[in-house]
Amino acid sequence: MSTFSGLNTAYTGLVAARQGLNVVGQNIANANTEGYTRQRVSTSSIGALERTGLLTGGVQIGQGVSVDAIARLGDMHLDTRVRFSAGVAGYSAVRANTMSGLEASLREPGEHGISTQLQEFWASWQALSNRPDDPAAGGVVLEEANILANMINRGYQEVREQFSRLRSNVDTMAAEVNGTASQVASLNEKIRFAVANGGSANEMMDHRNLLTERLAALTGATVRHGSDGQVDVLIGGNALVTGSSAQRIAVAAGSDTDISGTNGVSLAWESPSRAGMPVALEGGEIAGALSMLSGTDGGPLRSAAKDYNDFATELARVVNDVHTTGVTRSGIAGSDFFTVPAVGSGVPAALGIAVSITGVAQLATGSAASTGSLDGANADKIAQLGIGAGSPDRFWENIVTQIGVAAKTELQQANLANIASQSAKTLQMSNASVDLDEENVNLLSYQHAYQGAARVMTAIDEMLDTLINRTGLVGR
Repeated sequence: MSTFSGLNTAYTGLVAARQGLNVVGQNIANANTEGYTRQRVSTSSIGALERTGLLTGGVQIGQGVSVDAIARLGDMHLDTRVRFSAGVAGYSAVRANTMSGLEASLREPGEHGISTQLQEFWASWQALSNRPDDPAAGGVVLEEANILANMINRGYQEVREQFSRLRSNVDTMAAEVNGTASQVASLNEKIRFAVANGGSANEMMDHRNLLTERLAALTGATVRHGSDGQVDVLIGGNALVTGSSAQRIAVAAGSDTDISGTNGVSLAWESPSRAGMPVALEGGEIAGALSMLSGTDGGPLRSAAKDYNDFATELARVVNDVHTTGVTRSGIAGSDFFTVPAVGSGVPAALGIAVSITGVAQLATGSAASTGSLDGANADKIAQLGIGAGSPDRFWENIVTQIGVAAKTELQQANLANIASQSAKTLQMSNASVDLDEENVNLLSYQHAYQGAARVMTAIDEMLDTLINRTGLVGR
């Protein structure tokens, strides 16, 4: 090794050590940055120069160290696992949250639930049967009946509002997918340009990785890596992002905006080449939302709305059937106690159920064979309607049980999916996140490497100074 080539060799060591220090500093600074993947300097030795001619001879040594790249220490397989588990967890979380909200709206068991109000309603009739001539007892019956009807109205409205909120969320999530896909396409172009020009695109890849993970959580999307640093994002086998271009999705035309509709809710491609084609989702939050809004049975929310309507119709039927067989204190035949909108009227039964009796005098407390105003036999029959397998109480109990079981099942599945997602994320982070202890060791190593290269350069400089300035007489 000549002294001058030795200077260059030492210089390459200085450059490599300095680059290593820069990367270590970058890692430490981003230790708490979400999505950041640790980096390492990739180096290799510079081979010996080839010499030809008469002066060739002996073994030639290398020329130092070369900084080849700044490697991003991510794992494609762990990233794929994170995206897949995010899609499953997103699907389960939306279903669990929706069913939990539906269950909570029932307020069962509790003093504010329909079950408790049914008991109060039957009890008021029992009290009236004992005091059929007491206007106060009759007033309590009407009050409890109105409260019960209002609770049915409110329950149905809460389910309808929950449907509307979730339906609106689908629009919002579809818009988020479009915006995120555009960002991924833009990053693809920037990464391709950086890679083609020998630059580092690690931070842009980290950002893109976060975006594709979010797309997977929303739609169950998968990612296909290209050779030029770009990625394709696929939904159900169809490309959402290809290179620097992104497709768009939207809620399909004709999708319902209200729970009373019959068309369901779905997604469709917006791009000209696929306009109107359905989007086949394989998971994600949007798929979870659509499963709650649509399905062969209309979805759980529509099923709950139907249950409210069926319950309101059944309650009105059983009470009216008995009330119309009795007579009032003045001997007039009883009329319908509850009214519900007719089928096809456009008004749901649960939303339109109301007490048709406007005064205590219209309460048919006595039996048709009654000969006096103190007969409470018919009121007693109505009071007994809450007992038995076919009673409105059992009808409502079955509704509550079905919703409760479904909510618990969805919550358990969401918990399992979340555990799997967290496990995948932990594995990814254990491989890609910054370990401050490791970075401190690397920092010391690069510092000593820098100092060593500097000492070599100093030694060669002193050798050259001695050779040039302190030996021989030529040039003095």
